[in-house]
Amino acid sequence: MKLKKKDLLGIEGLEKEEIELILSTAASFKEVSTREIKKVPTLRGKTVINLFYEPSTRTRTSFEIAAKRMSADAINISVASSSVKKGETLRDTALNLEAMNPDCVVIRHSSSGAPHMIARHLKSSVINAGDGAHEHPSQALLDMFTVKERLGGLSGVRLLIVGDIAHSRVARSNILGFTKMGASVTVCGPPTMMPEGISAMGCSVSHDMEALLKDADVIMMLRVQLERQKEALFPSVREYSRLYGLDAGKLRKARKDALILHPGPINRGVEISPEVADGPWSLILEQVTNGVAVRMALFYLLIGGVKE
Repeated sequence: MKLKKKDLLGIEGLEKEEIELILSTAASFKEVSTREIKKVPTLRGKTVINLFYEPSTRTRTSFEIAAKRMSADAINISVASSSVKKGETLRDTALNLEAMNPDCVVIRHSSSGAPHMIARHLKSSVINAGDGAHEHPSQALLDMFTVKERLGGLSGVRLLIVGDIAHSRVARSNILGFTKMGASVTVCGPPTMMPEGISAMGCSVSHDMEALLKDADVIMMLRVQLERQKEALFPSVREYSRLYGLDAGKLRKARKDALILHPGPINRGVEISPEVADGPWSLILEQVTNGVAVRMALFYLLIGGVKE
């Protein structure tokens, strides 16, 4: 079985049934990573290109491992040493890659809409690995998979997302994904980090973190993205941590079984304290494990499966 579309560009373009298909497929692939020989021949002969214009550790490595565990050839292109540095445009880069006949291009770019643009020029599938402050669909899918695995489902789940909402593509994709699956989402952060009109996406908005903790089933902490900010949006890191950081004191006000998520990388002592990040209800490393399974599922549903 395959997805009805050629590309995965965002959660916004997915139907609920397609999300369910991806999550159920990921569940079947997760077992592969527990085997002694972590490899299946599903994508033998396929080529995946990872084209990352921004730094990445977890996402790029996860896509590479996912491709290799399915026996695909995975090629990583470092933009720092590519022809982009010589003035090559994104479109020309895409067309040159297309001429080499890859089956899938995974792209991360600092400009919102970049994956959508190259998808129009490529016959091969395109997966958005994060575009500007727009979307990061595979991250939201692995977050949904992680919560569903722990709680048994997503309908009725109360998700609290705390932090730099304005600059977070992870927040946008998770709002879209969790609400489509029947969860309720509340976003919380300083007013200077809250984009106008965010509630139109179907979430509630608040600036009082401590008042929200007692009702949340899942608490997702976001990194303060200083590299995307054009100006200082809070007085100091210490002040931000006091109001919007999750530490042991605040966690005592939350439900005893509340799950803690973080898309990484973590700024320990800023948005999350070490004792919370490493605590029993933290699923941060489980998210990383599940990321491989979800990305294996995406490759399978986009470029694998049985041809008609």
